[in-house]
Amino acid sequence: MSLNTVSIVLVHGAWADGSSWAKVIGPLTAGGVKVVAAPLPLTTFREDVAALDRTLDRLAGPVVLVGHAYAGAVIAATRDEKVQGLVYVAALAPDEGETVADVFYRVAPHPQAPKLAPDNHGLIYLPESAFAAAFAQNASAEELAVLAAVQRPISPACISVAVDRPLWKDRPSWFLVAEQDRMIVHENQRFMAERMKAQVRSHPVDHTPIVTAPSVVVDIIREAIA
Repeated sequence: MSLNTVSIVLVHGAWADGSSWAKVIGPLTAGGVKVVAAPLPLTTFREDVAALDRTLDRLAGPVVLVGHAYAGAVIAATRDEKVQGLVYVAALAPDEGETVADVFYRVAPHPQAPKLAPDNHGLIYLPESAFAAAFAQNASAEELAVLAAVQRPISPACISVAVDRPLWKDRPSWFLVAEQDRMIVHENQRFMAERMKAQVRSHPVDHTPIVTAPSVVVDIIREAIA
């Protein structure tokens, strides 16, 4: 792979959309890298994987997938042969037979993590206070306002389905462990990263470094396509 031939597909997690990658997209495209942000409906796990596959269908040549949080499970579920590598950013990586919820709740949550439950429509929203308390505690007031305003709810059907053999068993992977993460505690991230034999990069960043520490994210993506 090289900067001139590989495409980067960025995949957002729960309570976010493609705009969450804005500070990562700019530096990558300025360096001549083709970047696409894949929109997930966050309605069911299978529909999210199908949405990613539709994005991949539009691309030619090698691809590196980058998933934040919940999207770690989604990027490992595609079977598109163009995918040459996987980058996990404070992400969840269930193994075959596990659900996203299994790995999310495998250890005790951070004391400031929000309690999550479906609303009257069966959707899980992040409480607005949780953006500053746990989702992106290192963000500015303006960044927090944007994150809260554009949040997209996730359905329990996304996190309760057992996954098939994950692609990280067959492709090289990189994992950015967020040491200050209050949504997915760093011990849990390190467990998943080591289990998948990823190249681990650990930094003192919060759950959403794609907003609060974009240069760290850009660096690991560049490493994956070098």
